[in-house]
Amino acid sequence: MLKIYIARHGQDEDNANGILNGHRDTKLTAIGEQQALDLALAINSARLKFDAIYSSPLQRARTTAGIIICEIESDVWMQWEPNPLLIGRDFGVMTGKPVKDICSLCEPDVIKTETITYFLSPEGAETFPQLMDRAKLLLAEIRAIRSDGNVLLVTHGDMGKMIFASYYGLEWRDVLTMFHFGNSELLLLSEDCKPEEAHLVRIKQFNH
Repeated sequence: MLKIYIARHGQDEDNANGILNGHRDTKLTAIGEQQALDLALAINSARLKFDAIYSSPLQRARTTAGIIICEIESDVWMQWEPNPLLIGRDFGVMTGKPVKDICSLCEPDVIKTETITYFLSPEGAETFPQLMDRAKLLLAEIRAIRSDGNVLLVTHGDMGKMIFASYYGLEWRDVLTMFHFGNSELLLLSEDCKPEEAHLVRIKQFNH
């Protein structure tokens, strides 16, 4: 059986400063590095072993993956490489804008949750249906390579949720409000894991 684990990167500089990053390539903060380490320790505690690890090409995801690889216990050779399909959502004109300005710039075309306000279609931004299409391509690519084993994907919040939605055949709007996917948290996608059971690891969050 193929099991796909999805990790979000640790806190980066834009997260800490309340800036919408999108494709901005900012570094992890010290907190983000600690969150990635905490995730690696949780992976060790659960005795998870990975046969392959793929990450977004952005450095906040690559660094998170690197910290995990350095810390997890593994007795098999692991494949690790960046995959462009795992890159974060392109925020278009919202790239670099303050998170606090989402409502004033994008209402009424938003979805609000307790932790995040999602903008849906500002100029130049990827839409969630487009992210779903990218997620389906990614899942097809992984399944074409592997039919069993454990694969870890290190990606970004919006993309991680859309991979989850695509895997379980859920509506993207429903998944946006289903749970908060925080920095360095871990999801499991598996035939024997129900969607409501997928959130395996939760990490202390310092911002949203």
